[in-house]
Amino acid sequence: MKTRSIIDTEFVVRSIAETAIENEEAFCELDSVVGDGDFGYSLARGFEKVLEEWDVFDRTDSSIFLKSIAHTITSRIGGTSGPLWGTAFLRASTAVRGRDAVGGADVVAMLRAAIAGIKDRGKSDVGDKTLLDALVPATDALEVAVAQGSSFEKALDEAAKAARVAADATSSLQARRGRASYTGERSIGSPDAGAVAVAIILERLTVEARAR
Repeated sequence: MKTRSIIDTEFVVRSIAETAIENEEAFCELDSVVGDGDFGYSLARGFEKVLEEWDVFDRTDSSIFLKSIAHTITSRIGGTSGPLWGTAFLRASTAVRGRDAVGGADVVAMLRAAIAGIKDRGKSDVGDKTLLDALVPATDALEVAVAQGSSFEKALDEAAKAARVAADATSSLQARRGRASYTGERSIGSPDAGAVAVAIILERLTVEARAR
């Protein structure tokens, strides 16, 4: 398989959007265990809007494109998901400002920026039973793979595997942020919906990247 050093930002965002929409019901079911059950619905509505406006976005510049995605998501997704996911895309956009092409190291930088934004906006960290519990390990794995010179497909695969293990492990954690935190110890025993979403998104990206 041919190794690609340049990452197609459009491909990645479209895959995320389609995954969010197709998994709406599953994400809602996960969130309903200890949350308010609207995570999947909110995420799907936001990314539906992204796809509806796809041809309007300036996709010639990755930073501008991601910034537009951030604004669309923030304006459409309700609850806590909108600000968090919107902030993630906005911070990611700043990491590639002025870049003519996006490579593996840039993707790591975007994810690190997104993570910092989520931490700041959500006042959360790894161990609080949020999407960070999957996103941070996935980014760590991606960074290692990129540093080793792995292809985009291989790096994604490593990130997806790390995200899945970490997402499953959130079942043993007690939620400390969001509505789920109100349930106290009852939040132990089920995985975090956001963390699982990160794993599923990366797994689909891996499959689609290999098929291209």
